[in-house]
Amino acid sequence: MEKKRTYRVHTQYIFNGVYELVAENREEAQQKVREDCGLVMGGNIHSTLPEEEVDWAFDIHPDVKTGRIIFLKNK
Repeated sequence: MEKKRTYRVHTQYIFNGVYELVAENREEAQQKVREDCGLVMGGNIHSTLPEEEVDWAFDIHPDVKTGRIIFLKNK
């Protein structure tokens, strides 16, 4: 039987979507998204902005990208 090995796989989960929000200009819109909107693993997309000022549409399944794979040790 082949020995199992331990690897570290660098991974990115990328959710694509859009926010629609009320702002005076592009800079304010960008600032609101950066400071008041977000997503955490195991949670939902959220915003601290009032409901009447923001809406969103995001994929529910992320794109998965793997990068460097590092061999750590034999088991």
